[in-house]
Amino acid sequence: MKRVPMAPLLLGLAGLIPFVWGAATYLIDPLADWGMRALGSRFIGPYVQLFYGSVILSFMSGVLWGFATKTTGAKAAAGYVLSVIPALWAFFMTGGGPVTAGLNLIFGFAGLLVLDFAFWRWGLTPGWWMSLRLLLTTVVILCLSVGVFL
Repeated sequence: MKRVPMAPLLLGLAGLIPFVWGAATYLIDPLADWGMRALGSRFIGPYVQLFYGSVILSFMSGVLWGFATKTTGAKAAAGYVLSVIPALWAFFMTGGGPVTAGLNLIFGFAGLLVLDFAFWRWGLTPGWWMSLRLLLTTVVILCLSVGVFL
């Protein structure tokens, strides 16, 4: 794995803000109280994580679709099919309350990491892709775990 260029690294880390914020407001009551008053209930605790997690899984489907365009034939067809799984997972699996939805998002992000690895092994991603995805996925799963397991 290679070093991640600064722009994708910084943008990826910025994309973690809603997950980290959600975990922080779940763990720190004064922060949650401030967030509730300043931003509203949708933007604190597991609620911001669940909504944003669904958005990011859908976004990552688009990223994988873009990688699939870099090949042809059966590999492209497999890539297109695999690329829609994260968005469909988010759509079908994030109901049923915050704990169930959070757990399903954890499984969704873990599954996405498997797909990232497949696309990386097929040579469709930048060489540094897995370094970035491992870092981001680890933080996302840890943050979602706060709302699921604590």
